[in-house]
Amino acid sequence: MTPITTTEALRDFCAKLSDQPFITVDTEFMRETTYWPKLCLIQAASPTDAAIIDPLAEGLDLEPFLDLLRDEKILKVFHAARQDVEIFVRLGAMPRPMFDTQVAAMAAGFGDQVSYEALVRQMVRKEVDKGSRFTDWARRPLSDAQLTYALGDVTHLAALYPKLRDRLQKDGRLDWVMSEMEDLTDPKLYDTTPELAWKRLKPKKWSAKYLAAFVAVATWRERAAQERDQPRGRILKDEAIDEIATQAPTDADAFNRLRSVPKGFGGSRLGQELIEDLKRVLADPEAHAPKVERPGRNDPAPPSVVELLKVLLKAKSDNAGVASKLIATVADLEKIAVDDEADVEALHGWRRQLFGDDALKLKRGEIALVLNGPRVEVVEIEG
Repeated sequence: MTPITTTEALRDFCAKLSDQPFITVDTEFMRETTYWPKLCLIQAASPTDAAIIDPLAEGLDLEPFLDLLRDEKILKVFHAARQDVEIFVRLGAMPRPMFDTQVAAMAAGFGDQVSYEALVRQMVRKEVDKGSRFTDWARRPLSDAQLTYALGDVTHLAALYPKLRDRLQKDGRLDWVMSEMEDLTDPKLYDTTPELAWKRLKPKKWSAKYLAAFVAVATWRERAAQERDQPRGRILKDEAIDEIATQAPTDADAFNRLRSVPKGFGGSRLGQELIEDLKRVLADPEAHAPKVERPGRNDPAPPSVVELLKVLLKAKSDNAGVASKLIATVADLEKIAVDDEADVEALHGWRRQLFGDDALKLKRGEIALVLNGPRVEVVEIEG
């Protein structure tokens, strides 16, 4: 088994895939010590062809494969797609349309946490050899065991996808999964612009001074991590962002009194860069603080209502054979408990039909939960 290492060979392989209705895609990458994932292998297959592409091969141009990913006539099938898609987006190719078998499995009755290996075992009747999963994919030459493992990921997926799609279609749930794919292919999900980094975090205070410093530190950390190609946490931990924004240190001594920053950080080159950024925004906090809508002072969700909603959610997910976390989260339930018009996914689309409407009826006392043997059932309450 020889990986593709030349542009000509890649072009020939992609030509074979170009008239297929779907292709399966997987990657092997390393990012334990880096901000950006280092792409080490690309695996791709159709029902008739499969190959491994070596992106580390000297002179290899990936553009023929990226063109396949951009071709909207071809469905791209992944398992647990998020990190793979992140890699391809950075290379300039959003894989649309897309199908994620991990999401699909949750809608098809395989539970919240089914592994790829278990899914292949149950649907394709094949065993996945996991022995090479955590090997060094950047090291060359690759062993036969590594190549066999890598190729198996996409060949099993090519056999799995049609079975899973047919099962969803038969149950009337294929549209549910495809609507989830819209979120996975939203470019905003993969936007690493440093100035937007603070939005992935949770500010704890709302003064202009705090928010200006919070945004400045998050932006600085993201830019530093990208420029140095290091994980965010190696630059600065998340908890340090809140402490710095709260204490607003503007000299090395003040930084070195903080508990969450590395010892001596204030006097380092990184610390001096951050101090300058903080001085700049704190000179005029109002101009640099984002416009953030402060959460309302609502009473906390009544625990008894949340617990009832959890029981309803479990009953609905069990009866429908859909993973509960695909329908709603505990945070969703807490919001529904205090607001009938909460802006949560559980009150929209297929989730509302499956769960949301009954959640509101349960709050209004229009339905009740009763035990029928080991099952929880929903019954209408006659007025």
